[in-house]
Amino acid sequence: MLNYNPLHCLPSSEELTDSDDTPVDNELQNLIPGLLKVVLALVWSDRWDWFFGVDMGIYYDPDKPAIVPNGFLSLGVQRFIDEDLRLSYVLWEENKLPTLVLEVVSQTYRGEYSTKKELYAKELGILYYVVYNPHRQKNPPLEVYCLVDGEYILMSGSPVWLPEIGLGIGRERGIYQGIAREWLYWYDEEGQKLLTPEERIREAEERATFEEQRRVEAEQQVKILAERLEALGVDPETLL
Repeated sequence: MLNYNPLHCLPSSEELTDSDDTPVDNELQNLIPGLLKVVLALVWSDRWDWFFGVDMGIYYDPDKPAIVPNGFLSLGVQRFIDEDLRLSYVLWEENKLPTLVLEVVSQTYRGEYSTKKELYAKELGILYYVVYNPHRQKNPPLEVYCLVDGEYILMSGSPVWLPEIGLGIGRERGIYQGIAREWLYWYDEEGQKLLTPEERIREAEERATFEEQRRVEAEQQVKILAERLEALGVDPETLL
């Protein structure tokens, strides 16, 4: 009997275009999802069952072009395929929908609140849809939607807790790659922001500086005490 698998007839990621050649409108559309990805790489460094794509095409239908969100998180897939990494995210190869997609709105709307939102909900069935609008136009700066019965429902919270991911997402001012502004961050269940690499380095440096100050102060106290004892005619060495 012929063992026929229709998936074998579909194009592979090597055969599909890995870019739609459309540049991002501004740096934020690359930096914001990039920050989220690098933080996950730190806190999930021992996990290999997740993938975060930045400006990568998601192929969901062999007869349609890829959709390219600014960022997306997929759980339950291999973090790395091989040393060449992924060229794109092909659903009939991965067998897993992304759990979350992120769109960063540019100066001009590109369907983030209409066509893209409808596509992610109706055609793909993405659980979480995150829209960040840094330009403070008529929409709120951050909206997080959850798919319920085929419709996106706006979630509340600051940050917004995402139970299926085990993290929250929110916004606050900080420094990333030397740029001080508002960024999107991951948060733990207590609402504490997960630190970026820069923040971890700065925290470690501050802790080392503090410990050094404590050491110097302790040495000074010992020296002062020794001088007082000597003034009283007591040899500090005899007290050791």
